[in-house]
Amino acid sequence: MDTSFKYSIDHFADIEILRYKVPGFEQLTLQQKLFIYHLTEAAAAGRDILFDQNYKYNLEIRHILETIYTQYDGERNTAEFKAFETYLKRVWFSNGIHHHYSTLKFTPDFSRDYFTSLMQQCGIECEFEILDAIFNPTVDTKRVNLDPDADVIASSANNYYSGVTTAEAEKFYGDIADSSDPAPISYGMNSRLEKDADGRLIERVWKIGGLYSHYIAVIVKHLNDAKQFAENDAQKHIIDLLVEFYTTGDLKKFDEYSIAWVQDTESRIDFVNGFIETYGDALGLKASWESIVNFKNLEATQRTHTISSNAQWFEDHSPVDTRFKKTEVKGVSAKVITNAFLAGDCYPATPIGINLPNANWIRQVYGSKSVTIENIMNAYSEASKGNGFAEEFYLHPADIEAYNKYGFITDVLHTDLHECLGHGSGRLLDGVSQDALKSFGATLEEARADLFGLYYMADPKMVELGLLPDMEAYKPAYYRYILNGMMTQLIRIPLGENVEESHMRNRQLIASWVYEKGSANGALKWVEKDGKHYLEVYDYDKMRALFGELLAEVQRIKSEGDYEAGKNLVETYGILPDATLHREVLERHKKLDIAPYKGFVNPVYHLVKDADGNITDVTLDYTESYTEQMLRYSKK
Repeated sequence: MDTSFKYSIDHFADIEILRYKVPGFEQLTLQQKLFIYHLTEAAAAGRDILFDQNYKYNLEIRHILETIYTQYDGERNTAEFKAFETYLKRVWFSNGIHHHYSTLKFTPDFSRDYFTSLMQQCGIECEFEILDAIFNPTVDTKRVNLDPDADVIASSANNYYSGVTTAEAEKFYGDIADSSDPAPISYGMNSRLEKDADGRLIERVWKIGGLYSHYIAVIVKHLNDAKQFAENDAQKHIIDLLVEFYTTGDLKKFDEYSIAWVQDTESRIDFVNGFIETYGDALGLKASWESIVNFKNLEATQRTHTISSNAQWFEDHSPVDTRFKKTEVKGVSAKVITNAFLAGDCYPATPIGINLPNANWIRQVYGSKSVTIENIMNAYSEASKGNGFAEEFYLHPADIEAYNKYGFITDVLHTDLHECLGHGSGRLLDGVSQDALKSFGATLEEARADLFGLYYMADPKMVELGLLPDMEAYKPAYYRYILNGMMTQLIRIPLGENVEESHMRNRQLIASWVYEKGSANGALKWVEKDGKHYLEVYDYDKMRALFGELLAEVQRIKSEGDYEAGKNLVETYGILPDATLHREVLERHKKLDIAPYKGFVNPVYHLVKDADGNITDVTLDYTESYTEQMLRYSKK
C-alpha cells in the first residue's frame, strides 16, 4: 500500500471521503495544464444547478446549515452539534437532503427545537416549509420514486417537474415527439416541466436567459477562457457548440455538440460538461448537470484500444439473437483516463466508467466514446487494502488469494467491457423507442452492459488479446459479482427496505437470477459455517452460460421494447433482497467499520506566476480537507 499519500481523509455516517492522485499531470505542457485549469473552473461553476435539480429547497437549506456552521459561537462538542455537523456533511455529499444512492430523505439526529435554537443564535429566519422539509418524515420522502404502481412524477421530490402528474408528463412529451424522426432530439432533457397561471404545461428551459441563467453564464465564461488553450481546432469547435447549446437551449445543437465530441478521439485532454444522465428522473427524460475533466492515460489506453478495435468480433459472437445484433459496429472509441476534476452529479461520489452520448441514434450512426477512470479505481483499491472484507466474506483461503491476485485487473477489465462495448452493443428494432421501458429502463440498460462484460470476461479471447494473464483470472470476478449482488451491497440499505437505485437493482437482478438457475443446475450455492453464509461455486462454465442466457433475454427486452417482460424481470429479481442475507450482512459488516459509500475531494489547482505576473505553471495541492473544500465551493 502507498503510505506516502493519504487516501482516506474523513469518515461520517455511512460515508468515507478519499483523495485521488492525478499522475502524469506534471508532465503535461503548460498549454495543456491551463486548458485543464479553466475546464475545472467551468466544472466548479455548475455545482448549485445540481443542488436545485435534486430538490427545490436544497440551496436554501444548505445556506442555512453553512451559516450556522461558520457563525455559531456556542458549544460545539455536544452530541447534538456533532449530529448537526454530520447532517451538513451528508447534505454536501448527496447534493441535497436525499441520500445520493437510495434517494430517501435522511433524518437528522438532532431535534427540531435544537435546530431552531441554532438559527436564532445566528440570526437566521426561514419559512415553515424549510423546517418541514428537513424534519417531517412524511414530506418529500423520496427524490426518485420508481414504484410503477405510484405516480412516479408526483411522488418524486426532485425539481424536474412542478405540479405535474406522470400521465400529464407522458402525454406532453408523447404529443410533441416525432416517432418517425430517425434522429430525434432528447425531448425534455434540459427543462423543468410545470404549469403556468392558467394551468397549461410549459417547459422552463435551462439556458442563458432561462432557468439557471446565472450559473450557466459563468460556465460559459470559463469555457471560453479554456478555448484559447485548446489543443486543436476540434476542441475549439466542441466548445463553440456547447456554448451555443447553453446559450440557446436548442436540443438539436446539443446533438451537434455530442456528435463532434464523440468524433474527437485524438485529443489528449477531454471533458464532459452539461445535462447528461437521466437516473434522477423516474421517466428517464430530465438530465442532471455534471462535469468531469480528464486526460488520456496513454499507456493504459492500449488495453481499451485492443477492446474497441475488436468490437465487431464481440458483437458477432454475442449470445443474443441475430435480429438484435448490429451488422456493422461503428465508431466505438475507448480510452483509459486520468481524472483531473469531478463536479455536479459526478461529485463527491463518482462513476468509474462512462459511455456517452446517450442518444441511441447517435450511437447507431456515429458511435460512442467510452472511458475507464483508472486513477479513481486505483484510489478505491488502495484505500480498501487491509480492511478485512475478504477475510470476513470468503470461506476458502484460495478464493481470498485469487481475489487479491486478480481483483483489480478484473475490476478494470469489467469496467472496460461494460463501458466500451456493453452499452454500445445490440440494436433496437425499427420503431422501438429508447424510452419504451420507462422507469425500468435504466436498470435493464445497466444489466445489459454488466452481463456483456461478465459473459466475455470468461472468453478465451481475453487471454488471446492479452487482456487477462490466464483463464483463471475471471473466476474471482464471477464469485465477487454474485456475492456483492445478493449480499454485500445490501450494507447500503436499512433492514426491511427494498433496493431502489438502478445500479444496485441491476446487480441484484443478475446475481439473484443466476443464483436461482445455478443452484438448480449445480453451479453454485450458499453454504453455512458457524452461523454465517458463504458462497460456494462449483462450476464456473455453467455460470458463464447463465450470464449469456440472461444477456440474450435482456437484449431481447430492450430491442423489442417489451415493457411487461422488463417489469417482471426487475420486480421478480431486482427489488426485494433476501431477508436472511440482508440481516446477516449488516451484522457482519458492522464490526469491520467499512463505509458502504465512498466519495472524493478534488485536488486544488494553483496558477504559478513569475515576478511580472506571467503564468509559468499550474500545480496541484492535495491538502484541502472535505469541509474546507465544500465551504470554499459554496463561497465561490
